[in-house]
Amino acid sequence: MLIIKILLGFLGLGIVVFVHELGHFLAARLVGIDVEAFSIGWGNPLLKRKIGQVEYRIGMFPIGGYCKMRGENEFQEAYENQKNAVPPVQGTYMGARPWQRIFVCLAGPLFNLIFAVLTFSVIWGMGFTVNTLENKIVLSSTVSPGERYPADEAQLQTGDRIVEINGKPINYYHDIRENIAVNAEKELSLKIERDGAVQSLNIRPKMDKSTGEGKIGVYFWNDPVIESVAKGSPADLGGLQAGDRILAVNGQAVPYTVALLPIMQDQPSVLHVEFERAGLPAQTDVVMAYPESGGPDLGIIYKGLEYKTPKLSVPAAVAKGAGEAWKTLAVSVRSFGLLFKGIDLTRAVSGPVRITYMVGDVAAEGFGQSFTDGVRSMANFLALISIALCIMNLLPIPIVDGGMIILWLVEGLIRRPLHPRLITGFQSVGAVLIFALMAFALFGDILYFAGR
Repeated sequence: MLIIKILLGFLGLGIVVFVHELGHFLAARLVGIDVEAFSIGWGNPLLKRKIGQVEYRIGMFPIGGYCKMRGENEFQEAYENQKNAVPPVQGTYMGARPWQRIFVCLAGPLFNLIFAVLTFSVIWGMGFTVNTLENKIVLSSTVSPGERYPADEAQLQTGDRIVEINGKPINYYHDIRENIAVNAEKELSLKIERDGAVQSLNIRPKMDKSTGEGKIGVYFWNDPVIESVAKGSPADLGGLQAGDRILAVNGQAVPYTVALLPIMQDQPSVLHVEFERAGLPAQTDVVMAYPESGGPDLGIIYKGLEYKTPKLSVPAAVAKGAGEAWKTLAVSVRSFGLLFKGIDLTRAVSGPVRITYMVGDVAAEGFGQSFTDGVRSMANFLALISIALCIMNLLPIPIVDGGMIILWLVEGLIRRPLHPRLITGFQSVGAVLIFALMAFALFGDILYFAGR
């Protein structure tokens, strides 16, 4: 399974990189810049074929890729030869006008954004199934007494339904998470339903330093009704079946699934389970085995909610896709600000190894449900990564597209070529920054997998 996840991860990242480099490639050809090579992956080519003037390659290392334009490194040669400017040669990158180079730099991130819009549009046009839970909450302090969270300060109670956040209707638990996660340390207005009456209150989510997400200290409420039992699991060997409703464990009532957490803390060897089957009370003993790593696993999947989004027309799907891409873009830009607010960067900044694994993990989990779910899950995640790649490449960092755009914008404003020494120094600083960032991200990846 691990090999499958890795292969799916490489395939997914290859698609995103291909889209990015395709943007540069098409833009360069459009403005008359010759392209010498177009590669998916770095390192020595495993496969290559020349079509016209372009050599198409598949590199040894499948993460990354490049579009090699004619003359794009002429400024280094000019610097080494102590020239004051790069001689303009038609068909070369440095021979193109500043606005043409800016256009080529912008095209890569723009294609990533277009890819995300189209991907979201296809997903919404086809319709998809969402597995979720109701908008009913359980206070974390109910499960772990002695601690107080923003939900306690706001006087929320276990069993409340959150029906509105900042004027947005809330129908499911994932709506709660999405709205809370992106509003760390911001005052939010809530409307809750309690005992049939709607009340208003305010809450300020606390920032989770490990991820930068907002947290208010609530669990989802899920009725302890069994949907399926894994064959050979403790629950299966104990005789529990799909459709059973757990009432109590070891004498403690279980009104919702997370009520099992404090019961399992001491790792009891036997669970005395009282349950209801077909309206009749029953009981059984479940013999537990606890792995050295990870939490206890009864082998139970509990029943949740499932709904299917409607299939949208092409215009409606494109509008929805553009809206989803814009929302993701706005959240991603806002998230960069969290990097300077004391969050754990080793967990918040993912490197290529972790991203590859995450792409494969999401895809494999989806394919475990069905082929359609696998494709949708992978496509959705790739759209998110594509937007992240768009933003990262537009940052004003030397060597990436955003930094180069600044250089060529300055050249266009002063109306004379920049000195090769300036361009070379700018690129050198960028190379050091990128190397440091990659090393830090790789270190974070190692810590991430070491802690799994």
